[in-house]
Amino acid sequence: MKIGMCMFLWTTKIGPEHEPLLADIKKTGFDGVEVPVFEGSAAEYAATGRMLDGLGLERTAVTAMGDPALNLISETASHRAAGIDYMKHALECCAALGADRVSGPLHSTLGHFSGSGPTQAELERSVESQRLIGDTAAQQGVTVCLEALNRFECYLLNTMDDLAEHIKAVDHPNIRAMYDTFHANIEEADPIGALARNKDVVHHIHISENDRGVPGRGNIPWAETYAAIKDTGYDGWLTIEAFGRGLPDLAAATKVWRDFSESPEAVYREGYAHIRKSMNTAGL
Repeated sequence: MKIGMCMFLWTTKIGPEHEPLLADIKKTGFDGVEVPVFEGSAAEYAATGRMLDGLGLERTAVTAMGDPALNLISETASHRAAGIDYMKHALECCAALGADRVSGPLHSTLGHFSGSGPTQAELERSVESQRLIGDTAAQQGVTVCLEALNRFECYLLNTMDDLAEHIKAVDHPNIRAMYDTFHANIEEADPIGALARNKDVVHHIHISENDRGVPGRGNIPWAETYAAIKDTGYDGWLTIEAFGRGLPDLAAATKVWRDFSESPEAVYREGYAHIRKSMNTAGL
C-alpha cells in the first residue's frame, strides 16, 4: 500500500518552485504525489519526473476536462475527437512523468449538464471514446481510472455501481475505476458496500473528507472504510485529495467557497497520520 498527496491543494501545474513543499511532503512520510496534468509539454512533465525522482517521490496523475468542446459524450463528433486528442496528449505527459495511472472524471465534461440524466446514446458514445482512449493508454503504459462524481459536478456517472457497469461495457484493461470517499459519501446509500461490490474494477482510491478538508476530522466512516479496503484485497494508492481557494478556476469547478482547514500543512501532515493510524488499526 502506498500513501499519496494530490497537489490540487496548491496548484494545477508543478514546477521547480514547488520543490521545498515536495521535500516536506516526502519528509512527512508520503510515498508519492498526484500530479495535475493540464497544460504543458511531455518534455516539461519529464523534467518534473526527474525532480520527483531526486526527492524520492513516486507519482500518479490526475486531470479533467472542463470545456464542453472536449466532451467525450457529445453528439458533435468534432467535440468527441477533440476530447480524445486531449486525453492522448495527457497520456503522453503521464508516461513522460513516470505515472502509471491517471484518474479523474475522464468520461465527460466537469460541471457541464444537459438538464436531464444520461441517455443511452451518451453512454454508447462514452464506450466508443473510452475504448479509443484505452488503446492509447495501453501504448503509453498508463491506466485510466474513471471517477464517479456527485450529481452536482457531473451527470453521466454518479455511483460506483453505474461506473462499474460502464467500465464492464467498455471492456478495456486500461480503463478502470477510482473510488473517492467524498463522492461516495454524497451519492451512495451504502458507501462501504459500493466499494466492496465493485472491488474488481477499483484501481485507485482517493481519501477525502466529507467537507474536502482534513481527513479524519469529519463524518466519513473511516474505520469501516479501511476495513473494507483490507477485505477487498486492494493494495494500491491511498491518495489524499483536498481543495482550497487558492486556485480560482478549480475552486469554481469543485464548488469551494470557503477554507476547510487552518492550513495546507494541517491537511497533509494530519491527513498522513490519519491514514497511517487507520491502516495499522485495520491491519493493512
